[in-house]
Amino acid sequence: MKRLVLLTVIISSLTACTTMKPGSIGNGGLSQLGGTWELNYISGPRIAFNGLYPGKKPTIKFDIAEKRFSGNTSCNSFSGQLIADDIGINFTKPFMMTKMACPGEGETTFVEMLKKASTYSISNDTTLNFMMGDIAIMRFSKK
Repeated sequence: MKRLVLLTVIISSLTACTTMKPGSIGNGGLSQLGGTWELNYISGPRIAFNGLYPGKKPTIKFDIAEKRFSGNTSCNSFSGQLIADDIGINFTKPFMMTKMACPGEGETTFVEMLKKASTYSISNDTTLNFMMGDIAIMRFSKK
C-alpha cells in the first residue's frame, strides 16, 4: 500500500511539473506574448534610461510554439527555455548568453530585473509589463 501511495505521489508530481501551460487564443495572456518586444522603461537604476542604453535598447522575443525566449541586452545575445502561463513568467532558471565586455550598467540592470519578474500584463497588444508583485519593473513595446 505504501508503494502504491508513493508511486501515485511521484506520478502526480511529474505530471504537475510542466514548463509552460498553454494559453488560450483570443483570451490574451500567453497567446499575446509571442513576438519581439523592445524595452522602453526599467525601474531601479539611478541612471536615466537613455544613459543605460545610449546606442541600442534591449529586446526580447518569445517563441510560444517552441517554448523559448531570446533577445539582446543591448550588448550580448541571450536565449533560454520559456517558463510562463497566462499571467506568470519566470526567468530564474539559467539561460545562455554571449560574453562580450559591455560598457556601463545597462546589461547588468536588465538581467537583474528580468530575473525579478514574476508576472506580466499586456495592454492593447502593444505594451508588455513585467511585474514584481503589483509593481511594473520593466515595460516593452511590440516591434
